[in-house]
Amino acid sequence: MAAERGIAMKSRIVTLLLVVVMLSGCTGRNQSASEYELTYATPYPPMHPFSRADQRWMTFVEERSSGRLSIRPFWGGALLSADQSVIEIRHGVADIGLITPIYMKGGMHASRAQAGFYGGVRTMEDQVAILKCASHDFPVFSQELRGLRVLALQGGNFPGVLTRSKPVRSLADLQGMRLRTQSETIDVLRRLGADPVDMPMSEVYSALAKGVIDGVVAPADTLKALHLAEVGSYFTELRISRGSYPARAMSLRAWDKLPADLQAVLIESQPVWERALMDEVMRGQEAGYQFGREKGVELIPISAEDQRHFDEVAQQSAAHRAQSLSKYGIDGEAILHRIQELVHERADGKVLSCDGALVGEGV
Repeated sequence: MAAERGIAMKSRIVTLLLVVVMLSGCTGRNQSASEYELTYATPYPPMHPFSRADQRWMTFVEERSSGRLSIRPFWGGALLSADQSVIEIRHGVADIGLITPIYMKGGMHASRAQAGFYGGVRTMEDQVAILKCASHDFPVFSQELRGLRVLALQGGNFPGVLTRSKPVRSLADLQGMRLRTQSETIDVLRRLGADPVDMPMSEVYSALAKGVIDGVVAPADTLKALHLAEVGSYFTELRISRGSYPARAMSLRAWDKLPADLQAVLIESQPVWERALMDEVMRGQEAGYQFGREKGVELIPISAEDQRHFDEVAQQSAAHRAQSLSKYGIDGEAILHRIQELVHERADGKVLSCDGALVGEGV
């Protein structure tokens, strides 16, 4: 709590500076050409696939609002950190931002765990649709995002393993390797003998270049988007199932200052933003593979036997993680069961009845 209060105080100072220096934010009329201007912050540069999707969303919002609502972007971490963005947006560092609740160390127990419950999921569309249903069924997801209005969910390509100097040609090669991975895969890699660490993706290039880590679990788009092909030599195409997460959000205080018709524009923009993210991530994967080949990265297939064994270990880890949520008063086993049920329904071609459900505002 003390840390959050400290961050909140810094956030208020930054917010005041933004208002005084830029006369921006959702405070009614301002000096921009639009009637309302909102700030948007992201840790990524403007040419990253995520940011290209963000720009498509900005164009939609400005056109659909007939110019009444505009978005002022702040790229490259100018306002927002990679690992505390939920708190920063909640307290007004920017009106809207890219959030990563799956990287936060506390207060996001269900959000972090659920990302590892999607064994067998096939597409980004399914990742997003399934989380919408799970969020509809389990209020804990909204409760963890109190103070925020979620504007978009984001899935992703399936990660592989990029390594610096030692190739991973079988699961046995993971033994002793220090790998950066997302939180939901830490236990899986540990069970396979690796030494996993969790860090923001913005820190991976430097850590890999310096040999602080031996490799990273990441999708192929990062080979170009984050220039990881410059510091990695081998990319093992191990298919690691993953889920989606709330990835773009607005502070409720800023949301409440908008008139109802502009709130409706932002609600309408959710599927537009989600579709843009899927499109740009897919383009990014193709560009990543091409960039990797140009930089001499060796692409390594994994055997069907090793893939099956990895999937079995991942399912065991998901069950353990679901059980561990009980210490926070969360029925993780029910969440895991429901998500797996939805994965199988989508595999059978069923259209999920809650495809259009929005993640709520929190409490």
